[in-house]
Amino acid sequence: MTSSPDVLDSPEKAPEPITTEAGTLGGEQRRSMEQVALLLFITLPFVALVAAVPLLWGWGVSWLDLGLLVGMYFLGCHGITIGFHRHFTHGAFKAKRPLKITLAIMGSMAVEGPLVRWVADHRKHHKYSDADGDPHSPWRYGETIPALLKGLWWAHIGWMFNEEQTPQHKYAPDLVRDPGLRRISRQFVLWTTVSLLIPPLVGGLATWSWQGALTAFFWGSLVRVALLHHVTWSINSICHAVGKRPFRSRDRSGNVWWLAVLSCGESWHNLHHADPTCARHGVERGQLDSSARLIRWFELAGWAYDVRWPRKNRIDSRRQEETGSRRGKETAQAA
Repeated sequence: MTSSPDVLDSPEKAPEPITTEAGTLGGEQRRSMEQVALLLFITLPFVALVAAVPLLWGWGVSWLDLGLLVGMYFLGCHGITIGFHRHFTHGAFKAKRPLKITLAIMGSMAVEGPLVRWVADHRKHHKYSDADGDPHSPWRYGETIPALLKGLWWAHIGWMFNEEQTPQHKYAPDLVRDPGLRRISRQFVLWTTVSLLIPPLVGGLATWSWQGALTAFFWGSLVRVALLHHVTWSINSICHAVGKRPFRSRDRSGNVWWLAVLSCGESWHNLHHADPTCARHGVERGQLDSSARLIRWFELAGWAYDVRWPRKNRIDSRRQEETGSRRGKETAQAA
């Protein structure tokens, strides 16, 4: 990978006009089709998630359906957190080619958009985090309660319907130059279809019934995608509005502990923005980070290398001054 993560830590610059790629993507007609597809991908799983509550109350859920939901959820979630985010966006580690391709496909199966677009948007987010130019800051409209509520909606969902698109050749040139990754990115619809069809196929074959296939599709496809979407979007919205901030960063990123398991460690968001290229986000004792654990296993297997693990002096240098002073006093008193 030849990305330049250091650029993401550069001082904030005046926002530049966002150039669209309508010509290269097929013009306004194709953009409209993407908007419709995106709307369906968002609304249908969300309706399924809402319907899941009374359905679970009345019918229950089989162990097979539950297993498919959990298995497919963490497959896609780690594809996003380890692949799209820590590897492709920030270069937190290098990966052998088979692992790189596998992570690209896993992330695509999370149904969160094509690889190249996802990475470009996220790199731009870090460049302008919570400032003018950030694609999805909850502080976009101001700091009053009505403005923040509007901003939270924008950061959670609304920004994805913005007609302006991040220029991919500017923010993800390394991925654009890679034929294999570019092909996977263009095959987003294919990997979405595969992701949605695996649960009903497994459920139908395991139970040898259409009902088994249908319930597996409901739980393992629709509900799973909806849950993963809203957990991921919560990192953009909730984790930039609330949470503890023990580390210095240019933005308002915070640590939200109750999202840690479902987000596979991504909700330790304050450290991530304080040190974006770090392979582990939960650096304090007791901060669960399953993504970092898997990266460690990949490293031990020889599939990942040059992993940027947190170093104590680097982490301590990024702590808030008052936090560091307090810890220093506690250490002195204990001694």
